[in-house]
Amino acid sequence: MRIYANQGDTIDSLCHRYYGSTQGMSELVFEANQGIASVGDVLPVGYPVEMPDAPTKINNKQTVQLWD
Repeated sequence: MRIYANQGDTIDSLCHRYYGSTQGMSELVFEANQGIASVGDVLPVGYPVEMPDAPTKINNKQTVQLWD
């Protein structure tokens, strides 16, 4: 499903609002939206973001650390 960023939205805030959690979901959204990291931490208002279906079980693979 495609959703659109509101003012001040980040990938984490979209994941929390859409999935109810960010654990393992932010990585899936980054994979589904190649190049979105170059847009910046805060997404522009109205920026389209593809939200992939949540897996029934999240694999424990390496996560992306956005900040120190």
